[in-house]
Amino acid sequence: MTTSTRGADKTPAVLVLEDGRIFRGRAYGAHGETFGEAVFSTGMTGYQETLTDPSYHRQVVVMTAPHVGNTGVNDEDPESSRIWVSGYVVRDPARVPSNWRSRRSLDEELVHQGVVGICGVDTRALTRHLRERGAMRVGIFSGNAVADDGTLLAKVRQAPEMKGANLSAEVATKETYVVPAIGEKKFTVAAVDLGIKGMTPHRMAERGIEVHVLPATATVEDVYAVNPDGVFFSNGPGDPATAEHAVSVMQGVLARKTPLFGICFGNQILGRALGFGTYKLKYGHRGINQPVQDRTTGKVEITAHNHGFAVDAPLDKVSETAYGRAEVSHVCLNDNVVEGLQLLDQPAFSVQYHPEAAAGPHDAAYLFDRFTALMEADRA
Repeated sequence: MTTSTRGADKTPAVLVLEDGRIFRGRAYGAHGETFGEAVFSTGMTGYQETLTDPSYHRQVVVMTAPHVGNTGVNDEDPESSRIWVSGYVVRDPARVPSNWRSRRSLDEELVHQGVVGICGVDTRALTRHLRERGAMRVGIFSGNAVADDGTLLAKVRQAPEMKGANLSAEVATKETYVVPAIGEKKFTVAAVDLGIKGMTPHRMAERGIEVHVLPATATVEDVYAVNPDGVFFSNGPGDPATAEHAVSVMQGVLARKTPLFGICFGNQILGRALGFGTYKLKYGHRGINQPVQDRTTGKVEITAHNHGFAVDAPLDKVSETAYGRAEVSHVCLNDNVVEGLQLLDQPAFSVQYHPEAAAGPHDAAYLFDRFTALMEADRA
């Protein structure tokens, strides 16, 4: 990936999918070439949080909303220290951002961080193609990187696939850090960083929890060195089938019956720790408008998602596991994908989506209260 000039301009750019479909447009962001898995996000807002979500590492994000960049970029909304998407695809980028919090335009930020993108393409046609054919490898080429179609397609097909990718350690913190409780400290939580977003420990801190964020390489001994009242496993990128270390740590926590909460990648890790399999979805769930039912209450929530893999667990029965009985607690109403798990004989649960709501609706905020309640009950 290379950087050469300012974003949205008249420089030709080409998007090449691994099945040979080609879209032509204009450069948006940095000039050069980039590769990743082509996925689409259905959110109409929250692009800054999407770009900085570590779960999007090695993915090229196609925005289904046609107008992107209207509110520019500010310094308050990033979910991590950098943009993680490999590439960015929009139809109509804003010519002039307009928002009182804006500090610079989105295309300027993409250039500054070296993110290659493309604009002026039919993102509706591209999204329909990905829905029909499935998420696949893609390349974006602009400026001097543009060559004949055959050469570009060959490059795309040489890029690594997402299936089998072990990426958590690439995005996680290298050193433990602490997010202090806001107000009176009530609990201590060890959070295993598999690609955590900044808002997640903040949501716990709002509830009086001191959060010790640990590297993805943390051991069971590292987790319990902070004397936690609860353990949290975060979201993150990659194929859960490769996450042997995280599964082993999770099983160590389950063996001690410490209150446990996982989200997104953490949900898949819990599934594997309980003995369930995981599989790659055809095109995944990404955006801030996904309907999920909490089967424990019957309530339907509109939720924020970013996952291309799912847990293969039975929806119609309680399963016996090495750690007691387990059941599917949440399910996606669009396609019946497992969206949550809970143990019935000890305090452990997880969801496949993002209850921290950054960006996204706040329907699922109660899950942090549920985690707090488990720690309160365990202490009693």
